[in-house]
Amino acid sequence: MTSHMSSLDAFKLRAEARDAPASGIVAVFQHARGRAGLIPLWVGEGDLGTPNFIARPAADALIGGETFYTWQQGIPELRAALARYYSRQFGIDSDPDDYIVVGSGMQAIQLALQAVAGAGDECVYLSPAWPNFAAALEIAGGKAVPVTLDFSENGWTLDLERFEAAITPRTRALFINTPSNPTGWAADRDTLAAILDIARRHGLWIIADEIYAKFWYGEGERAPSFLDVQTPQDRILYVNSFSKNWAMTGWRVGWIKAPPPLMPVLENLVQYSTSGVPQFMQRGAVAALDQGDDFIASQVVRAAEALDIVTKSLSATGKVRFARPGGAFYLFFAIDGVTDSMQSAMRLVDETGVGLAPGVAFGAGGEGFFRLCFNRDLGQIAEASGRLQAYISDSF
Repeated sequence: MTSHMSSLDAFKLRAEARDAPASGIVAVFQHARGRAGLIPLWVGEGDLGTPNFIARPAADALIGGETFYTWQQGIPELRAALARYYSRQFGIDSDPDDYIVVGSGMQAIQLALQAVAGAGDECVYLSPAWPNFAAALEIAGGKAVPVTLDFSENGWTLDLERFEAAITPRTRALFINTPSNPTGWAADRDTLAAILDIARRHGLWIIADEIYAKFWYGEGERAPSFLDVQTPQDRILYVNSFSKNWAMTGWRVGWIKAPPPLMPVLENLVQYSTSGVPQFMQRGAVAALDQGDDFIASQVVRAAEALDIVTKSLSATGKVRFARPGGAFYLFFAIDGVTDSMQSAMRLVDETGVGLAPGVAFGAGGEGFFRLCFNRDLGQIAEASGRLQAYISDSF
């Protein structure tokens, strides 16, 4: 490691790029790569391929020659489909010009950050958290400030006073992921309104990651959203992706919903990054939005059944602590006595053949926990749950 770092030093890279944290999830993945009988529950995707009703229009457009430079904001048909989707799912009137299509949810986050924060600026976020937001900000020279959610078996909760106390004169934005990866925490309407009031008082942007809004296990067909409490004057950037809802993780297509006056800025940022999303892929995204409601609903039903299987098995050990998630498709659980989640994740994959993400990969408040993605075939989930139950009961 020392020799490797020395060789990098000779290239005089930016410290922020050189020292960007390696993924703890990838570390376990690499450790277990290629093992027979492995059940991989460590990454944030389901096991279903993209449905044909989405793939076919994209394939037809590709074969038909839609392979040239296209609208940097996104083809008009896709932006119109996004407006229809938000009308149907969130009950709001919006215009196609409220949306910009980008190359993945990750790029949506990067562009949102580029628009509102940079070197020397701070953004406050809730932890444990998917690590990519914090890493993206810090690679750009900013500072990600975590506020840890409180854990009990009654759920993960946010201390709003502690959250507001983390704001400094350098703070430019609040990053809110709800429902949350990895905890499944989901803010209720009152909490969203309180966060919005904090942003208003301090003159801050909110970057709202509501990618899991449809993977929701409470009342209604989706999780509460900032769209339920905002006014037209509020400064909110909604970052989202086609990956989870429509089984399109490999497509790398996402979007940002933003106030229309920002669109020239965001479009310019697209110009200086990817210059736009391939047009043929956008044709598939149109079909996803217009025809995909039943597919999403069937995934959510399956995920809820899988969650019941996992929680029943792990609860039976008497050695596992978790809060049942309100949304998303992860169970974030702790095993009594475990203090090193990376070492224990390696041990679990060696001894059970079940791949879990170590909680330490998700930052403050994550150590001692494991993330299990349950958006998979129910038989596979039952097998993995049985293996974990037997091993935890006997070995911890």
